[in-house]
Amino acid sequence: MIQNSVSSGTRLPGRHFRNFSVRLSPTPRGARLARLLTVEQLRSWGMPMDPAGQIVAELAANAVTHGRVPGRDFRLTLYVIANTLRIEVTDTAGDRPPRLRPAGSEGDSESGRGLLLVEALADRWGWAPELHPRKTVWAEVVLPPEDVRSRHDS
Repeated sequence: MIQNSVSSGTRLPGRHFRNFSVRLSPTPRGARLARLLTVEQLRSWGMPMDPAGQIVAELAANAVTHGRVPGRDFRLTLYVIANTLRIEVTDTAGDRPPRLRPAGSEGDSESGRGLLLVEALADRWGWAPELHPRKTVWAEVVLPPEDVRSRHDS
């Protein structure tokens, strides 16, 4: 189920609210699709695709690797409110909170660095428990003023 909304509030002239939400299978294919859908959605909104595409790739990979419960989908949601893009990935493993592993803590491991990348790319990130058994990991990216201006003109 894909939900897509674009609206301009009359109470806040010139401010736009946009959102996109989709449920995806908790598989590597679902994680790849999350990134592809994000890039395409941002392109359709006339917004920069980076670093959001990479952030979604990392959060979706975590959802299907660490937050996977067989038979339960994960949800990707994108919000644009004023000059902020908020990315949310909700999975069904609320009993397993995300853990930021310090650089070098896993030796030469090729995994376990996703949240370090999210922390480096996002302006803010965090997580919140949801209705049991869910949790949402989120990241926010403040958009450059020229991108905000160009969206208002379209």
